[in-house]
Amino acid sequence: MTGDITETFLTQDAYDRLAAELEHLSTVGREEIAKRIEAARSEGDLKENGGYHAAKDEQGKQEARIRTLQHLLKTAKVSEAPTSTGVVESGTVVTAVVAGGEEVFLLGSREIASGTELDVYSEASPLGAAILGLKEGDATSYTAPNGREIAVEIVKVETYTGR
Repeated sequence: MTGDITETFLTQDAYDRLAAELEHLSTVGREEIAKRIEAARSEGDLKENGGYHAAKDEQGKQEARIRTLQHLLKTAKVSEAPTSTGVVESGTVVTAVVAGGEEVFLLGSREIASGTELDVYSEASPLGAAILGLKEGDATSYTAPNGREIAVEIVKVETYTGR
């Protein structure tokens, strides 16, 4: 992996949506989980109390989501998607031939593309790191997690429009 990604590109809409989710989880969400845990705890023996264990698991997942959102919002670079200049960068839609098949995806955070059909690859993923900065017509390869070398050719780089 190439260095840490210090900024996460987010549109203003994505930032606002994530901030609202964080606010909800940090307040109402925590209160609801606490009430469920307390109700399950009052039922008695915790060793065999499925409701208690399910609520505690959900609490752990919710707290992990809160930490993820806090980090995303803290490191967010809020702006419009970059206008494509034919160079692969965070927030662009890339059409590439990957391992012989054409794929269209957004390079950036999964949070940006919420509600769209686009696949999303992080800049820190093996594919994302390999193509970041390449131009239309450039070719490269990267090593997949399974150790296979995968060829990639950039066909087109477009501005992300939110759809």
